Amino acid sequence: MTPIAAATLYLGLFGLLMVILKLNVGRVRASKKINLGDGNDESMQRAIRVQGNAVEDVPVVLLGLLGLGLLDAPVMLIHALGATFLVARILHAVGLGGMPGAGVGRLIGTLLSLILMLVTAGMCIWFAVT
Repeated sequence: MTPIAAATLYLGLFGLLMVILKLNVGRVRASKKINLGDGNDESMQRAIRVQGNAVEDVPVVLLGLLGLGLLDAPVMLIHALGATFLVARILHAVGLGGMPGAGVGRLIGTLLSLILMLVTAGMCIWFAVT
């Protein structure tokens, strides 16, 4: 697998994750009969935040993976970053979407996401200047 193919794999996987999160918002919205906004319903607020957090974080890392792929970074580096970030986002979604408060999944997912963003940004800078 080439570096760009590895990066593109994660574009596809995260595309699927985003569809799942979007469908979950629609599912909760339909079950609670909430047409617009969150209806001041906690489960609706959680579903919206899970999707919103992904919308905030995922593009940054995906752009980084794509950049690394274009710069011919090692395929295993792209897989390590992409797979770990995918696990982090799933942990975050389950942790935030499934229980009130700061669940362990949310905490681990958030910390891993932050670390992966920093490492991906650092690797992009490294491969761009070397």
